[in-house]
Amino acid sequence: MNAPHRCQALLISAPASGQGKTTVTAALARQCRNRGGTVRVFKTGPDFLDPMILERASGNPVYQLDLFMVGLADCRRLLHQAAGAADLILIEGVMGLFDGTPSSADLAIAFGVPVLGVIDGSAMAQTFGALAQGLASYRDGLPFSGVLANRVGSARHGEMLAESLPAKIRFFGALPREEAFTLPERHLGLVQGSEIADLDIRIDAAAAALDQAGIAAQADAVTFTSEGTIAPPMLLRGKRIAVARDAAFAFLYAANLDLLCAMGAELVFFSVLHDKDLPAADALYLPGGYPELHLQKLHENISMQNAIRFHHASEKPIFAECGGMLYLLQSLAGLDGQPVAMAGLLSGRAVMQKRLTALSLQSVTLPEGEMRGHTFHYSHLETQMTPLARGQSPKGGGVDGEAVYRLGRLTASYIHLYFPSNPVAAAKLFLP
Repeated sequence: MNAPHRCQALLISAPASGQGKTTVTAALARQCRNRGGTVRVFKTGPDFLDPMILERASGNPVYQLDLFMVGLADCRRLLHQAAGAADLILIEGVMGLFDGTPSSADLAIAFGVPVLGVIDGSAMAQTFGALAQGLASYRDGLPFSGVLANRVGSARHGEMLAESLPAKIRFFGALPREEAFTLPERHLGLVQGSEIADLDIRIDAAAAALDQAGIAAQADAVTFTSEGTIAPPMLLRGKRIAVARDAAFAFLYAANLDLLCAMGAELVFFSVLHDKDLPAADALYLPGGYPELHLQKLHENISMQNAIRFHHASEKPIFAECGGMLYLLQSLAGLDGQPVAMAGLLSGRAVMQKRLTALSLQSVTLPEGEMRGHTFHYSHLETQMTPLARGQSPKGGGVDGEAVYRLGRLTASYIHLYFPSNPVAAAKLFLP
C-alpha cells in the first residue's frame, strides 16, 4: 500500500448535458493555476474533446476516470498519483449526475469526492432550489458540496436563485451568461481545443468571472489511497509506432500513449492531412477524429494513401479506430451524401448521419484478449466484411455491439479501445 495523499477535490456535475460543466471546470482550473496552484483535472467517462479544453486550462494532461472502462483500481491509482502532486483535483462529470451505469455519482461515492452541481439557471427562478435539492438528496451517501448557478441574466436573478435554496445546500455563486467565455460546439461535442484560436482568452475570461463573482473551488480535502502498481511488460521494446495526430485524427487517450511508451515503444507523430509519407515505423495507429470535415484533403493526399497501403502490404500492424477506420474504407460521404474516395484498404462505405448512431461503453474479446472501450459516432457503415468479433455493452438490453474487422495485420473498429484495460492485448495489436 502506498502512503495516502490528501488533496482538495471537487467533482463538477449537473442535471444534464449542456449545463456548462466544461466551462466551469476549465475556469476553476485556470483560476487555481493563475493563483500559483497546481491543479490536476480528470474527465468522467469516455471523452476526447472536453479533455483538450481542460488540458489547456490546467497545464497538465487530462485522464479518464470510469469505473467500467478504466476500472476501480486504476481510477484509485490515478487519483492517488494526482493528489501527491496537486493542490486541487477537479473531476468533470459526464452527462447528468446520475446518468449512465456507472454514473458520475457512482464515482463520487466510490472515492468520497464532494460534488459541485452546475445548474443552468437562465430560464428558471425558484425551481432552481427544487432541482438543487433533488441533486443533493436523490442518492443516499452522495457527498454533495453545493451548487453553482450558470448563465444567470443579472445580479438580481442570481440572488433569486440563491434565495430558493434550502438552508442546508451551499450556494457557490452565480456566473453570468456571457459569449466571451462560451465554448463552440459541433456534432460530436465541443470544437477541438486546437481549433479555437482564442481559447486561452475565453478560459481566462471565465476565470476572471469566477473571481468577480467570488467563486472558488472550496472543498474539504479528500484522502486518496492506492495499492502498489505493477509495471507493464516491456513487450514493445525497440518498436516504433507511427501515431496519426492532426485536425482529422486527434481522439487519443493520454493513458493509451503513456502505456505504449511504458511498454517500451517509441512514438512518432505524423499528419495524414499534410504529410506525404509515413515516418519509418514498425506499426501504425490511426485514431478517431473528424475525417468527415476534411474529406477533400484526405482524398487528394494520394501519396499518404499509397504509403499506408505499402505499410499494410509489408505485413506491418495497423490499428484503426472509428475515424481512422472510416479513412481506410473505399469511401466516406458527408451529410450531402456524396461519396469521396478514401484509402480503400477496407471494403465498405460509410455515410455521415444527422443524428447519433451509436453511443455506449463496450467490451470486446479479441484473439489477443478482452479489452474495454466505448463507441460514439454519427456515421453508418455498409460493408460485406465478416467481423472478427463483436463488442458487448455492459448495459445489455439489446444494445448493439460494434464489429471488429481484421485484414492481415490490420485491425479496425468503431470501438475506441482503452489500452490499460488489458496492456498485453494492446501490445499484441502492434506486434507482427
